[in-house]
Amino acid sequence: MVQKSALFRLHLIVFLWGFTAILGKLIHANAQILVFYRMFFAALFLYIFVRFIKKQSLKISTKLFLQLATIGGFMGFHWLCFFHSIKVSNVSIALSCLSLSTLFASILEPIVFKRKIDLSEVIMGIVIVICMGLIFKTEFQYKEGIFFGILTALFGTVFGVYNGKIFGKTSSGNIIFYEIFSGCAILTFFYLFTGQIFHLHEISTRDLALVLILASFFTAFPMLESVSLMKYISPFTLILTVNLEPVYGIIFAFFIFGESEQMSPMFYGASIVMIGAIVINGVIKARKNTAAKQLQN
Repeated sequence: MVQKSALFRLHLIVFLWGFTAILGKLIHANAQILVFYRMFFAALFLYIFVRFIKKQSLKISTKLFLQLATIGGFMGFHWLCFFHSIKVSNVSIALSCLSLSTLFASILEPIVFKRKIDLSEVIMGIVIVICMGLIFKTEFQYKEGIFFGILTALFGTVFGVYNGKIFGKTSSGNIIFYEIFSGCAILTFFYLFTGQIFHLHEISTRDLALVLILASFFTAFPMLESVSLMKYISPFTLILTVNLEPVYGIIFAFFIFGESEQMSPMFYGASIVMIGAIVINGVIKARKNTAAKQLQN
């Protein structure tokens, strides 16, 4: 019963993550304003949850804070590029580019965790590069969206890999709060330097309401929930399910936005191959991990 409940919660989280891109397109404000308010309100919600509901201490060392702040900066620019990609192209393009995260991770993870490069990851990376090349060739009118989509995958990978390295040094609530809070602060300084800070007030009441929903139900809640589910979900199940995020998002976008989300057959073919390659790689890695644990026991 607990396992079934955990699976339902996992699919709910992936559903929410997939719908994030839809909200990004529904919100009329530009990516800079959207991401600033998303991170600001998400940090506020997380602070209230950790400090007053969980009643946990937010005290951490200066060294850990600086590490979390750096990771939070990558998170902020990851979201900034993601929503900008949606604004200048569409949801399908932005989500398909997320597949490159697995390729970047196959390069960065061995460096950060000092392990050997996995041959299956190299093969999968070559497949993804070929598929992205086909998408770029057939959807060249979205070149700016693809460029920022690639940056989205890169920043997201750096955030994900280093987040994995720092996990366990403090509570998950503290980690998520300080990352989002710091990301918001870094973006504020970036906007101040570029002059964009003076445009942050340019958001309608409608957009502000949608951002509040995005920051709470689609950001703070799933991030906290995903951490708690690690107790019940196997890596194999987690990998397979999370890879459904772009699938959910592209399907939602097609039915909600219609014609603006219709892509060429080549796009859908290449996307299916990329997602399939990621799933197969996930299955292989999960089986290797299981076999390694069995040998240790």
